[in-house]
Amino acid sequence: MSAGLTIRDAEPNDVGTVLRLIRALAVYEKLEHEVVATEVLLNDALFSASPKAHGLICEIADKPVGFAIWFYSFSTFLARPGIYLEDLFVEPEFRGQGVGAAVFHHLAKRAVAENCGRFEWAVLNWNEPAIKFYERMGSVPMSEWHVRRLSGGSLKALAG
Repeated sequence: MSAGLTIRDAEPNDVGTVLRLIRALAVYEKLEHEVVATEVLLNDALFSASPKAHGLICEIADKPVGFAIWFYSFSTFLARPGIYLEDLFVEPEFRGQGVGAAVFHHLAKRAVAENCGRFEWAVLNWNEPAIKFYERMGSVPMSEWHVRRLSGGSLKALAG
């Protein structure tokens, strides 16, 4: 693990940093055209009276070098909550220094402490470095499941 690494819960004054890192993640994933997040939206999602997600800030020598956004899921079969990691991003110059592994350790520790039954995430099928990283941690692909999504006009049409 990188010397001097700290992982802490995001705070309201981190919203600008989180948005900057979200945009950097989107560039890496070739999805920058999909980012509509704003500081106002992030602040509401992470810090309202009923937050919908939680953030982590990764710092080395007090400099933000990465972030993670996660939320609680629920397994009806286990009748227990889980943690779903929505996004993890580490600045390119800090990759390979244990930052990502430290985030996974941090969230796994939280999941175990809170009696969660699962810790899950998704990965783009072309992201070989990430897939190899996840395999080294012992994760397994859920090949029998296909992620489905409703958003935008389709979501509004269904909502009627």
